[in-house]
Amino acid sequence: KPQLVASNDRFCRFLEEYCPVVTETYYPTVWCWEGRVQTLLRPFITSRPQVQYRNELIKTADGGQISLDWFDNNDSLYYPDTSTRPTVLLLPGLTGTSKESYILHMIHQSETLGYRCVVFNNRGIAGEDLLTPRTYCAANTEDLEAVIHHVHSLHPSAPFMAAGVSMGGMLLLNYLGKTGRDTPLMAAAIFSAGWNVFESVESLEKPLNWLLFNYYLTTCLQSSISRHRQMLEKLFDMDLVMKARTVREFDKQFTSVMFGYRTIDDYYEDASPCRKLKSVGIPVLCLNSVDDVFSPGHAIPIETAKQNANVALVLTSCGGHIGFLEGIWPRKCTYMDRVFKQFVQAMFEHGNKIFSM
Repeated sequence: KPQLVASNDRFCRFLEEYCPVVTETYYPTVWCWEGRVQTLLRPFITSRPQVQYRNELIKTADGGQISLDWFDNNDSLYYPDTSTRPTVLLLPGLTGTSKESYILHMIHQSETLGYRCVVFNNRGIAGEDLLTPRTYCAANTEDLEAVIHHVHSLHPSAPFMAAGVSMGGMLLLNYLGKTGRDTPLMAAAIFSAGWNVFESVESLEKPLNWLLFNYYLTTCLQSSISRHRQMLEKLFDMDLVMKARTVREFDKQFTSVMFGYRTIDDYYEDASPCRKLKSVGIPVLCLNSVDDVFSPGHAIPIETAKQNANVALVLTSCGGHIGFLEGIWPRKCTYMDRVFKQFVQAMFEHGNKIFSM
């Protein structure tokens, strides 16, 4: 059974009644239960539900643009009125977009419940041009704030939640820690977030983890900015950036410089959601596996979470990073998908009961 960490008895009782999956035993796929194997295989094993998006480009205050992919769910039987149709904002991982299989599965789950989804693609990632020499990072929440304000302004009467995966979850937590209760979001779900960036990069620099994940992730980051090289060369030594062989080296030469941090340690401290967890002011459910090499179990802020009545952690012993595969042939629904579906449904349909239980 997963470990459920929450200081608020009412929140616990609410989850046990309306999101019972968090109390059920999670049985990982028997032939790939180890965390690194789950992490590596999930993108290849899981299916990719067909989703038809409507793209929207919005302008930012600094002259940039952000690509949003909407799944309007206009065939929703449960919520035919578009003005009050519940909306879920989805934040993919570090180099992820609306095309990731885990995002497609979240949209598929939301579709069956009648909800609308919108995917926040970080700048320069989803095929759109960079209009300014700026991309994104886990610590800077300005673009996310602009997107949340924009989506809420379009549908002010619609219940509004967000779900973030990996770096998307870190960004969402950092936003919630900054805004407290002053947000149009009623709740949030976080999956496989890296809680302490220092611990995450140290784990990823262990020899086997570097070979399996770190080098590949670094090349993905480099690839994501290479097509914007002409724009970025105005501010960066791109030859030096392209020589990075670890995420830490990339962040030192590129990310921390772009966002004005004096040192990479200053950036990593600001990017670590564990520092802001006490300030979260809305109900948040966070799912992590303790065998996740991207977010090692010893770095999960259990004691800090116990100090905030709005926070619940669900910790599994297996599952890896955005893995959570289950069943003999885990092509369709994962444990993570089931947690997402039950929690968003619980909040949209029974969220007002948290404070009365």
